[in-house]
Amino acid sequence: MTLLRPLSADEWGDDEYAAVGALFGIPGDDVPRAGSGSARDPLKFDILGVLVRHPAMAREFLAYNAFLLQRGELPLRLRELAILRLAHTRRSAFFWGEHVRVAIAGGLSEADIARLAQGNDGFEGPDRLVLEATDELLADGRAAPRTWERLVDEFGTPQAMELIFVVGTYAMLAIACDTWALTPPPGSAKLPNPRPPSP
Repeated sequence: MTLLRPLSADEWGDDEYAAVGALFGIPGDDVPRAGSGSARDPLKFDILGVLVRHPAMAREFLAYNAFLLQRGELPLRLRELAILRLAHTRRSAFFWGEHVRVAIAGGLSEADIARLAQGNDGFEGPDRLVLEATDELLADGRAAPRTWERLVDEFGTPQAMELIFVVGTYAMLAIACDTWALTPPPGSAKLPNPRPPSP
């Protein structure tokens, strides 16, 4: 049972629309109204309907998250590999379902996504480095000095920094959404079984 339900259409007001506008980069008055059926109708995004139950916090957080999603330097493919690895490792069905959709729209293949759920075999270069760094961040709560150096050598400092913030931000969101027992929308990709243990 969901412990914190998204707002219904008649519960949205100026503060809630302003918070979502921070994500979209538009004034709250320009955010499609809840229930409008628009592609950006807030009722289509349960996570938004939950976050705006604290409109002031949501506005600040969504402005920051908009940077990671829309204006950051880390390529979408690498960002989504990290988020999907996090969702799989943390067993977050909600974020797996949400971000498989985002990843496929951004060009990741279904084969890549299936392979990601089995480990790092079959990935190389930047993809493998991102997955290995994400694994380390999740297991140890930090990247080792050598891992950080490899990230900077491969991507440069800004993208390496963004990867750390992507993993940390989505770990926090997974904690929140899994605490509230949000469920993925109907038709979402199902969270695969845990990876088999390494031999």
